Amino acid sequence: MANKWLLVAPVAGALGIGAGFGANELFAAGEVKQDLKPSVSLPLTRVVLFNSGVGYFSRSGDIEGDARVDLTFPESDINDLLKSMVLEDFGKGRISAVSYDSREPIARTLSSFAVNLTGNPTYAGIVGQMRGERIEVAVSPTAANQPGKLTGTIVGVEHQKVPVGTQAIDAEVLNMWCAEGMRAIKFADIQSLRFSNPVIESEFRRALEVLALSHDSQKKAVQLHFAGEGKRKVQVGYVVDAPIWKTSYRLVLDEKEKPYLQGWAMVENPTDEDWGGVKMALVSGRPISFKMDLYNPLYVDRPTVEPELFASLRPVTYSGGFGPEGRNTNGLALKAEQENQNRALRSMGGARAPGGAKGVAQGEKMLLADAPVGLDLRKDAAEFGRRINTGAVGNAATAGALGDFFQYVIDHPVSLARQKSAMLPIVGKDIEGTRVSIYNERVQGKHPLLGLRFKNTSGAHLNQGPITVFEGNVYAGDTRVLDVQPNEERLLSYAIDLGTEVDPKAGVGAHRITSVKAVRGIVTTVTKVTDEKTYRIINRSQTDRTLLIEHPNRTSQQFKLVGTEKPVEDTPEVFRFQTPVKAGETKSFTVKEERDVSSTVALTNGAENSIRYFISLSEASPGLKQKLETALKVKSAWDEQVRELNQVNADLARLNGDQERIRKNLRETPKEAEVYDTYLKKLAAQEKEIDALTARQKALMADEFQARKKYEDYLVTISD
Repeated sequence: MANKWLLVAPVAGALGIGAGFGANELFAAGEVKQDLKPSVSLPLTRVVLFNSGVGYFSRSGDIEGDARVDLTFPESDINDLLKSMVLEDFGKGRISAVSYDSREPIARTLSSFAVNLTGNPTYAGIVGQMRGERIEVAVSPTAANQPGKLTGTIVGVEHQKVPVGTQAIDAEVLNMWCAEGMRAIKFADIQSLRFSNPVIESEFRRALEVLALSHDSQKKAVQLHFAGEGKRKVQVGYVVDAPIWKTSYRLVLDEKEKPYLQGWAMVENPTDEDWGGVKMALVSGRPISFKMDLYNPLYVDRPTVEPELFASLRPVTYSGGFGPEGRNTNGLALKAEQENQNRALRSMGGARAPGGAKGVAQGEKMLLADAPVGLDLRKDAAEFGRRINTGAVGNAATAGALGDFFQYVIDHPVSLARQKSAMLPIVGKDIEGTRVSIYNERVQGKHPLLGLRFKNTSGAHLNQGPITVFEGNVYAGDTRVLDVQPNEERLLSYAIDLGTEVDPKAGVGAHRITSVKAVRGIVTTVTKVTDEKTYRIINRSQTDRTLLIEHPNRTSQQFKLVGTEKPVEDTPEVFRFQTPVKAGETKSFTVKEERDVSSTVALTNGAENSIRYFISLSEASPGLKQKLETALKVKSAWDEQVRELNQVNADLARLNGDQERIRKNLRETPKEAEVYDTYLKKLAAQEKEIDALTARQKALMADEFQARKKYEDYLVTISD
């Protein structure tokens, strides 16, 4: 029974300073032993490349007893490795641990040492960190009043003004407590400095080692630890970045033979390891793949909480209860404490078990033993699903379906040196095909393209790629094909057909109203719009042609084909019409399309012209015309009221203007003048006339409102 582990996330083991630096551990059963045995080689046995930018790599081999396998990966692959690695032990063994080089931020690692070398500290900065440590200092013989060697304790570092000639400059000075008392030594006079404490010396040395190791970050070591007895097979598989595999095809056309299709897969080995006799499969599909940062240590800031402080209280004493109701409070406290311990164990993943730390360890083992075993990749043929409908393709590969994917299994082991590429044959079949000429006005306005309508009878999924076309032994052109499923038909074009010419001419077009309908005062007219295009074709070559005309598909604009031959194929972009053209023949092909365009008009009190237009349409029903004519009569009665009201308004405006003129004359005419009385009489007569017109205006306004309302109310009732 295989012990399988699906490595989906790193579980970092805590390593003490004395245990070394630069490794994380994945614990399989709560124990890690340092393996001092030589490493066992685990060769690469299977490679599966996807055209989505990843590859699956499988290593397998035999081990005996406890064994360690050392692998090396580029740092950029570690995240994918941690996300996808699967380990299997097929004998009586188990996965002990997986360890890998850490990527602890260098600043955080350096800050953990007693001597912090973060940020390139100065000489004085390093010494200043060690205040209180005993040191031995060798001083330059030229230093004034200083012995050759001093032993003492670091008090601190300060800046002082030191006279140099006639000037004073800043200098860093080390203050030491020596047997003779306090001494100040300029750092410029110090030749060497040594820490008396061997722990500090060790910390300094190891900090320098961490700095040196950080420079070589291109490769990371991964160690696989297997524990068990006897000889057995183990396997490790993982998914990492890989170049996509590409395809290219050769298509040979012959007048008497079926078209012959040859396909090649181009694979690359970008690794630093030779592939020797590996099983290889190429998968065509688009699996979802992403990257996640599982390698970099992540830290979360936590708040700092101050403990609450309470004033001290006097001890409280309690009296016992009365009779049997009294309870043992000590027993309750012990029970609560046991419950708290059990709750803590459950939160750590363990079960309720006595024995303190021993119970916790047992709980951890139980939790890991019940973990999901992950993906079973024991058999190479079942690693990516069961292949169905397999068949021989050429002499080098077997093709098969994997659900929504398709794979080519290379029939023979593949050897490919590192940093090398190879072309592997994957298809070699006769296919069904018919020569055609393909005309699309937007691609080439005058000539069609020589092409082939082929059916993928190769039995394999054809991955997208370029095709080089040969006419017999002569190069004929290049083309490109997208993914083609088995038994799917597809068009190819590879050259311009200079022997055939097409002249497209657009027709005048027509517009014809087909229906008029009214609903609650809203009249809808439907106009049939007709478009047509004629393709004039001439075949000047010595061979007959089968011409495919690609005409824009305008079904999204509600156009329908009418009076036109049914297309042999339609796509979301074009209709394809097929017509034979004999050698030397000239002919025309017309495509006619129609669509209905609807327009609506709301009949309002200002729609008289629209009403007369609808009455004139022969497509309007007699009932609708009668209702529209009645509307015009109602509109006429309203118009009469409007005319009378407008006349009264005009008369009032005229009288008001005349009165203004008379009043102005009265102000300028002496009262003794004879004309003064004439103006007064005329003004009085006009006042009486204005009163009569004002009354008439009020009555007409009411009548006009009623007439307008009657017309508007009638319009919204028109339906037919």
